[in-house]
Amino acid sequence: MSSYDSGRILIVEDDAARCEWFQEKFSHRTLDVTCDVRQAVVWLAERDYEMILLDHDLMEEHYYSDEPDDERTGYAIAAWLAAHPDRQRAALILIHSLNYFGADRMLSILHEAGRDAEHVPFSYMQAGLRF
Repeated sequence: MSSYDSGRILIVEDDAARCEWFQEKFSHRTLDVTCDVRQAVVWLAERDYEMILLDHDLMEEHYYSDEPDDERTGYAIAAWLAAHPDRQRAALILIHSLNYFGADRMLSILHEAGRDAEHVPFSYMQAGLRF
């Protein structure tokens, strides 16, 4: 049994198939699942998480856009975590986005704030390369 076998997990994801995979993978855990940035921030302020799983692109319109949408993507959540160093300090933060540019920006803001975070693309998680 690993140290991540109990506790609450925040999953920020818009793809139903990925959400289903996470729900099966962590069926023994308490999960909060959303694709809404505002809802995620409310939960981050109110609840304690052991693990935070973040996607970057949270709407279909983000998938093929070269324009950053920092208010409605996972970047907004990473920025909130960076700006609130007292919240979720012990949480494992994993960015599972397949948007490598967006994930890199998220990692940068988290690392600059002294947060420990990793980018593990969802396909790697599915293949069992991280868990």
